[in-house]
Amino acid sequence: MVEIEDKVVSEDLFEEFFNCDYAKCKGICCVEGDSGAPLEIEEIEALEESLEQIKEYMSPEGIEAVERSGTFEVDSDGDYTTTLIGGAECAFSINDNGFTLCAIEKAYRDNKISFNKPISCHLYPIRVVKLADGMVGLNYHRWSICSDAVKCGTKSKTKVYQALKEPLVRVFGETFYRYLTEVDEIIENGEVVEE
Repeated sequence: MVEIEDKVVSEDLFEEFFNCDYAKCKGICCVEGDSGAPLEIEEIEALEESLEQIKEYMSPEGIEAVERSGTFEVDSDGDYTTTLIGGAECAFSINDNGFTLCAIEKAYRDNKISFNKPISCHLYPIRVVKLADGMVGLNYHRWSICSDAVKCGTKSKTKVYQALKEPLVRVFGETFYRYLTEVDEIIENGEVVEE
C-alpha cells in the first residue's frame, strides 16, 4: 500500500494491467451481479433532480423499476446502490444492439444533465473505501467477467490507474493523478516506495 495525500492506494493499481474491451464484454458489468452500483448521497440527489431527463433514455423496464422502488436501494451491506431490474440488471442500463449502455451517461453526453454516471461505475475496477481519520482506500477489484479487460490491458501494457485516468482526475484531481504517475515511476525503477 502507498499513502498519497489522504489516500491509501493498493500497489495493484501500478502492478496489474486492465483496459476495458467493450467490444468483447459489451458492458456486462451493468447487467451482472447481485447489487446495483454504489451511490454517494449527493449522487442520489443528482439522480432524483435529473430523473425526468434520464427517463428519456431508459428502457420501459428500468422506468418501471425506478417508479416502483425509487432511484436507489439499500443492499445487504447497508450501502446505497442503483435500483435493479429483476435482481441483477441496473435500472439505468439500456440495450443498444446487444451492447449495454448507461442512460445516465447518455443523458450527460447529450448535455441534458450535468451529472455523469455514478463514480463507482466510472472508476471500476477501482473501488473506493472509507477508512479511519478521513482517509480513503483505493483498491483493485477483480471480477471474472473482466477477464477480457485484463487480457487487453496486458497486451497494451496499460496499468489499472492509467486506464482510469479520466475518472481518477474527475474525483481526485490532476495533482493526485500526477502523484500516481510519480509513484509508478519509482516502482518501475525498482526504488522503495515509502509507506
